[in-house]
Amino acid sequence: MTFTTPSSPYGIHRVIEPQGVLPQGAWKIDNTMEITDNEILIDVSALNIDAASFTQIKQEANGDEAKVAEIVKGIVEKRGKHHNPVTGSGGMLIGTILEIGSSLAGKIDLKVGDKIATLVSLSLTPLRIDEIVKIHMQKDQVDIKGKAILFETGLYAKLPDDIDEKMALAILDVAGAPAQTARLVKEGDTVVVIGGGGKSGTLCVYEAKKRAGKNGCVIGVSPFEKDCKRMQELGWADHTLQVDATNALALMEAVSKVTNGAMADLVINCVNIQNTEMGSILSTKQHGKIYFFSMATSFTAAALGAEGVGKDVEMIVGNGYATGHAEHSLALLRESEKLRQLFTELYV
Repeated sequence: MTFTTPSSPYGIHRVIEPQGVLPQGAWKIDNTMEITDNEILIDVSALNIDAASFTQIKQEANGDEAKVAEIVKGIVEKRGKHHNPVTGSGGMLIGTILEIGSSLAGKIDLKVGDKIATLVSLSLTPLRIDEIVKIHMQKDQVDIKGKAILFETGLYAKLPDDIDEKMALAILDVAGAPAQTARLVKEGDTVVVIGGGGKSGTLCVYEAKKRAGKNGCVIGVSPFEKDCKRMQELGWADHTLQVDATNALALMEAVSKVTNGAMADLVINCVNIQNTEMGSILSTKQHGKIYFFSMATSFTAAALGAEGVGKDVEMIVGNGYATGHAEHSLALLRESEKLRQLFTELYV
């Protein structure tokens, strides 16, 4: 294959427009499925669409499954990758290694036939969808027949033998959240998890409770009664608040009530909808921290909003990668039978 620029470990040679940017920031990339000597070809079986992206797509499709399939395939046909033009987010995939570039042979711990999950976003991954087999509307997952390219610097995890593929895909898509939570939560902290009833939120609530200990307090937030009931049944949240996080004042008041006005040392935002920045900020104590894992976050709104209400808080961008995050998250399923049972019910 001949590209106009030399083959890059970051995949810059596949950028079509605009020139001079990395694949994630590009509008369109080359998804020709003939690899260079430093690329890996994957036979893709399933996509896990980022929660914010899949929510937006379902809304655009008015919940129609065929329309969702049409939108997903259309994004890839236009852009050469699954990079939602509305949310700016992607997701990840699972598949089987078909071919490894000659310059990578012997340098990586992969061989043809290995099953992997990519740990880099679909928003930068060259992807071709030949057929959409099934849309899993409640799981944010799409079964496909297709191919994808992993760049030399692309992160991946071999799929474990003891965990179902679809469950591993769901967990690995949000692996950065519990791994970062483990870093951020200290013994005795008060932690608010907005979206605590969702996939990443559940993992964060569990991890936060482990780290905060018996002297800490974990508060799960969801606007849905079923999510709050599930959080209560799981038992890791000390308080569950059925509050819409887009209503900043209502959330602030609810958190203030259960913390006796002290507010949170750390707020973790895992929601898949917009306009929850101010609720997060107002729920955090002065000099506290906010971890915005949500891809629906407007960092302009967060920065200007904190300034506007005089909150000196540390706001952390939700990097989906943390060293060892894949192993860390899969280990949670092995150590907690409750977690494993829940994710089996939801994703298997």
